[in-house]
Amino acid sequence: MSGGGDTPAVRVGMVGLGYWGPNLARNFDALPGSMVAWLCDGNESALARHAHNHRQARTTTEFQDLLDDDSLDAVVIATNVPQHVPLAERALAAGKSAFVEKPLGATLEETERLVELAESSPGVLMVGHLLEYHPGVERLKALVEAGDLGEVRYVYSTRVNLGQLRTDENAMLSLGPHDVSVALSLIGETPASAWARGESYVHDGVEDVVFGYLRFPSGVAAHMHWSWLDPHKERRITVVGSERMATFDDMRVEGKLTVYDKGFDQSFESHSEYMARSGDIWQPRISNEEPLRIECRHFIDCVRTGETPRTDGRSGLQVVRVLEQLQRSLDESSASAGGVAGGGVGV
Repeated sequence: MSGGGDTPAVRVGMVGLGYWGPNLARNFDALPGSMVAWLCDGNESALARHAHNHRQARTTTEFQDLLDDDSLDAVVIATNVPQHVPLAERALAAGKSAFVEKPLGATLEETERLVELAESSPGVLMVGHLLEYHPGVERLKALVEAGDLGEVRYVYSTRVNLGQLRTDENAMLSLGPHDVSVALSLIGETPASAWARGESYVHDGVEDVVFGYLRFPSGVAAHMHWSWLDPHKERRITVVGSERMATFDDMRVEGKLTVYDKGFDQSFESHSEYMARSGDIWQPRISNEEPLRIECRHFIDCVRTGETPRTDGRSGLQVVRVLEQLQRSLDESSASAGGVAGGGVGV
């Protein structure tokens, strides 16, 4: 696909064709001014399975083939998390831009190293914090920033389902990057403390239900619930403000964002009493454009212009830092409960 007029298309190499990679490839190929020039995966059957959808793309099992192509502008990395940083480092060192699926890195140390490299490289580094590009979340953030909800008191999110059980990472690391990135974006602060508790009911040592809590310097709190063991599939974020409250519900087909004119107003009769108020409920109009399409278009625009992405390396680093703090808390709580889990004396 051409870029239109005399502007050449941004040539993208897709790395990783597992669960999410094909969705990224589909969107990058469909965007005006973008084309998938390479498909890369260590599994040849995966390459063969998806090659017919991208007939203009060359296929390879070797990442170096993409780096050796001087006409390639960017790589899109949707591999297993431990490969994110090593592949992105090689791409940036070769002068390519890199889009990396969330989380940006597996450890804080390697993610910091990647971000430092990106800041001295000509290419763009962007992390796939998809929910920050959802029109419903964008509108929710606009409400917060405009003060329409008053002062934010707390944020809570639920991301649960009777879902895919994993053995390589717990429910928090699998589901948490979405909610952590949105909470940080909405609140606009770095947490002062992080706390997490979880339980492993199916696979020993792999928490399938986790509760996380963040407290921010301003006093705003964020509570998050992640689980693969739940009768409901829920993807919901609620912001409670001093004047109004709002809920983003990604499982709704329509009306994904609802604003509630609810709260407490000081009584006219007394300066020490507050009366509950329940006013109008409304659902702002939001675009139904696919969030992944919006995210991919933003990356292409940044590659073309050199603009810093909204979810850049620093944004990805902050999420990894919070996740590592939560994981440390989770490990400490699991260790302290080890005696009970192993048959020790309970309370």
